[in-house]
Amino acid sequence: MRVLVADAHAAARAGFCLLVSSAPDMEVVGDAADGESVVALARSTAPDVVLMDTHLREPDGLEATRQITGDPALRNVRVLMLTIHDDEEHLFKSLAMGAAGFLPVDTQPAQLLEGIRATAAGASFLNPWHTQKVIERYVPRLYDGSAVNRPALSELSDREREVLALIGEGLTNSEIAQRLSLSPLTAKTYVSRIMAKLGARDRVQLALVAVESGLAAHACVPVAP
Repeated sequence: MRVLVADAHAAARAGFCLLVSSAPDMEVVGDAADGESVVALARSTAPDVVLMDTHLREPDGLEATRQITGDPALRNVRVLMLTIHDDEEHLFKSLAMGAAGFLPVDTQPAQLLEGIRATAAGASFLNPWHTQKVIERYVPRLYDGSAVNRPALSELSDREREVLALIGEGLTNSEIAQRLSLSPLTAKTYVSRIMAKLGARDRVQLALVAVESGLAAHACVPVAP
């Protein structure tokens, strides 16, 4: 898998590049010290994953993430956020900008590599503490009816309900495509359409909707071991 490394500090950036390069299934396709450069490199190299420092400059990592995830030409590029601020505010800001994963910068090397692999495969990668915070934020909203447009559940087609159930089981877009004999692009289109119909912001919320509606037995959000 192709990885683009973005970190404001040269020593840290070199360390991450060395770690990624040491993995037999990964290659570094570029590195950047600021937001403008990482967005430009994402467009020119089309990496599978961008390892993104939140503290980039011009713009910062959050804005760079928004620009990457919001660019239709980069729809297959996933962002794994790294930050020294291991708190709820930065977690939810990162997810709101479109990050697929969030890890503290002092994460163990093996866990970071696993995060890159999971992110590249289409999963949302959070450690157990962050997963708990996401659940605490969303579950009460789901049960008071404020998080999603509940009447819209009846507007889902049979196929969309199948896809929603598989999201609730923790399957990635590629796994959903394989399970339902769809192309990956078609599976991704179904996920986007379901999000729009339900007014959901992200995949985690869709998983919780699947559980609460009875389509899935339990929510499964990929986390670090």
